[in-house]
Amino acid sequence: MSSAVLLEQLQGTISKFVSWLDQYGETSCDFQTFYASPVGQKAKALYYKQPLLGTMAVAPIIFCEAFLPSARRLFWKPQRFPIADAHYAMGFAALSQTLEEKKYYQRAVHFLEVLESTRCQNQKHYAWGYPFDWVGIRGTIKKGTSLITTEPYVYEAFSKVYEIDKDQKWRKIMRSLAQHASEDYFDVETSSRASRASYTPSPEPSGGGVVNASAYRAFLLTKAALDFSEEKYRRQAERNMHFALESQNADGSWFYAMDGKRDFVDHFHTCFVLKALVKIEQLTGNSSCTKAIERGVNYYVENLFDKAGLPKPFSKAPRLTIYRRELYDYAECINIATLLRGRFPELDKKLSSVLNDLFARWQRPDGSFRSRHLLLGWDNVPMHRWAQAQLFRSFCDLLSQTKEKHESKFLMPEKSANTPVLS
Repeated sequence: MSSAVLLEQLQGTISKFVSWLDQYGETSCDFQTFYASPVGQKAKALYYKQPLLGTMAVAPIIFCEAFLPSARRLFWKPQRFPIADAHYAMGFAALSQTLEEKKYYQRAVHFLEVLESTRCQNQKHYAWGYPFDWVGIRGTIKKGTSLITTEPYVYEAFSKVYEIDKDQKWRKIMRSLAQHASEDYFDVETSSRASRASYTPSPEPSGGGVVNASAYRAFLLTKAALDFSEEKYRRQAERNMHFALESQNADGSWFYAMDGKRDFVDHFHTCFVLKALVKIEQLTGNSSCTKAIERGVNYYVENLFDKAGLPKPFSKAPRLTIYRRELYDYAECINIATLLRGRFPELDKKLSSVLNDLFARWQRPDGSFRSRHLLLGWDNVPMHRWAQAQLFRSFCDLLSQTKEKHESKFLMPEKSANTPVLS
């Protein structure tokens, strides 16, 4: 579609979504709501300890996920999610700059003020995590534990608003968060040049190594090193970056984790790693990132989309899935494709297919987006973290980029007979 048509479509979609957000509110259920309840936590923990018994315990929950998604409201209460608030802040900040409307800047500030009030209370520095206990294969991450997968988005949110208003209050929080990322997470050396970062501020058992966690920390500390002229941040970032680079498989893919167990390759985690490396490349011009990005994008477009050009959840799945497609994958596809727009023609084609499908099938009459395309029907429960906020931010960034490129075409001076031609 032309840039003019895309601009009109994006503005209409965003406007409709903002109206829904105003009516719906800023709390929601979540993908993990089924497992946030005491029953869900016990069932999931049992599954990891004793798979056979655990399968029977989680089967009713999986049935609800597949056929009764609205039942998640019975398991846990709607909550705020800092990572979603950060995405909303960034989206509204982008809108305020693109459309030059103060009301959007005020919405961005609102979400930053919310983030100020929802920081982890057990940390010296500013930090954020999840509002529920999260049971994983390596144990339970308790409510209020800060997560390195959340921190970069919050840092970006404060940074983007600071670029607009230069309020030193935001910069102080950015500095505090950077110190937290630098001082409170643990590094485990994996080679002479590389270290993997812990997922939380606690020593991890051997065999960890979530790739996107290290990539995220590498980006955050790279940006903070430039923002605050801090050499220590740069050194730490470089080692985490090399872990992500050295974890890349020969075919260009990344496993979720380098622990010999979580060796699945999925859509949005691949985007997470690529996104972090692209941002580092944009900040530093690192040629090693460039090579990894080229190999990663080639794998991504060849293996994580179906024949229709739409996102596949996995290229290598850890288990059977109860859904065909996931909103989170669409959101992250737009994010990475916007960052790399014009650089990889095949990725640009995928972006077009994804946008057309979103506009045609995913936005509901009330303005929200469907969460999942299930094996039978749709999961229509709107979840801010999964991934209403991510999609909103991606649309806002794409709108900004498209408007800038569209307007630049009309600002080019016209050639005349007297205009010299440069060779």
